Amino acid sequence: MLYGREHVEKYRETGGELGHEWRPGVFTLLLTTTGNKSGNPYTTPVIYGQDGSDYIVVASKGGDDEHPDWYRNMESHPEVEIQVGSEVMAATARTASSEERPRLWDKMAEIWSDYNEYAKKTDREIPVVVLTPHS
Repeated sequence: MLYGREHVEKYRETGGELGHEWRPGVFTLLLTTTGNKSGNPYTTPVIYGQDGSDYIVVASKGGDDEHPDWYRNMESHPEVEIQVGSEVMAATARTASSEERPRLWDKMAEIWSDYNEYAKKTDREIPVVVLTPHS
């Protein structure tokens, strides 16, 4: 099972053949954000779902009380890059609205049921993020 930097490297080297399907039926994309302080690019593998042409990810950090770094970066710099399998594309990231969040949360919890457990571990509302690829 791949994690962290090794996950990113193998995913890129193989065009997603290694790393895209992280566990049976659970797929990841590579999310590259711009550091909100450094301005440097940072790439993180995250579980994703789809909603139409948008990709959906969850800023869970395993139920930690702090948002993951990638989420803080995308708040400052919403223009991101994603790699889904072998396809690399520019996208705009935004936090799901309060109206759409419950539906998208349920969709993501069907993919990775641990999200519901993570939500019980923290007082923060775990953000659901919508990634809209540029046409």
